[in-house]
Amino acid sequence: MKRTALFDKHVSLGAKIVPFAGFEMPVQYSGVTEEHFAVREKAGMFDVSHMGQFFIEGPGSKELLQKVTTNNVDTLEDGKAQYSCLPNENGGIVDDLIVYKIADEKYFVVVNASNIDKDWNHISKYNTFGAKMTNASDDMSLIAIQGPKATEILQKLTDTQLADIPYYNFTIGAVAGVQDVIISNTGYTGSGGFEIYFKNENAEKLWDALTESGEEFGMIPCGLASRDTLRLEKGFCLYGNDIDDTTSPIEAGLGWITKFDKDFVSKEVFAKQKEEGITRKLVGFEMQEKAIPRHDYEVVDAEGNVIGKVTSGTMSPMKKIGVGLAYIAKPHFKLGSDIFIRIRNKDIPAKVVKLPFV
Repeated sequence: MKRTALFDKHVSLGAKIVPFAGFEMPVQYSGVTEEHFAVREKAGMFDVSHMGQFFIEGPGSKELLQKVTTNNVDTLEDGKAQYSCLPNENGGIVDDLIVYKIADEKYFVVVNASNIDKDWNHISKYNTFGAKMTNASDDMSLIAIQGPKATEILQKLTDTQLADIPYYNFTIGAVAGVQDVIISNTGYTGSGGFEIYFKNENAEKLWDALTESGEEFGMIPCGLASRDTLRLEKGFCLYGNDIDDTTSPIEAGLGWITKFDKDFVSKEVFAKQKEEGITRKLVGFEMQEKAIPRHDYEVVDAEGNVIGKVTSGTMSPMKKIGVGLAYIAKPHFKLGSDIFIRIRNKDIPAKVVKLPFV
């Protein structure tokens, strides 16, 4: 099991540690609900250093990324980031990721922890362009400061004007005296905030500086459990649950990051799906009675026929009802459709709703 550079901090703070994607990670500190509301109302701080980081540089770097990702890297300017995915050869998804353009012929790519080796091998396989690839995953740390107070907390520690960095933009600057920090206006909570990337040796220093800066704003450390309830309320996909090697971006509602004005892996498969329509779709649903949907629960129609499967589910702390994402067969995936979630052999009513939930 790997540990992040902040492992000792989590233990000293009394975090509950669990295995996740080959790492020992904090799943919660004070409790999921308290952490969830801290991020929605004030701020929360997450160690997400288990994520993977690759640098792709030099001649051929843009061409390689154009080939292996669905979004159009050509539209990226220096200091901009792009949500995208790596399609496989069968019309599925190898991973979802963020591509950062640092400069011409210099890109920074952030991938999911569970897929670091798989993604590296997949991208390498297509690197006939001679791009220089560096796997920096074991050398870099990542802290996410999320919530309405995140900007004020981080601003106290940097001369970089954070208000000048729009959503999905970034800069490289100093934070708490640490140089060369990638300061990115991104996140996985839907409550705004920043993600900062830096070398492992600076992790404890930055964690402590942020903790101190955030105290007056009520910021607390948060674990992976609240990160999951936060992303789910916003309808964000989680790899391994809502998207995987068998789901297409068109089915998963990620058509907006699938650009057909360039060549890429499985382009023809996705173009056909877009043209002919899909037989199943990832949708959000809300329970109509008190019940919590969970991953892999069956979705059925009024007659009890199986029409889909729940991919993610939880009790929404904000709405205080069960919510989830599910792949549902046509025509039941239409907005407003009445469906049922099979929970312990009982079919509980639910409704297909527009995302996000909050």
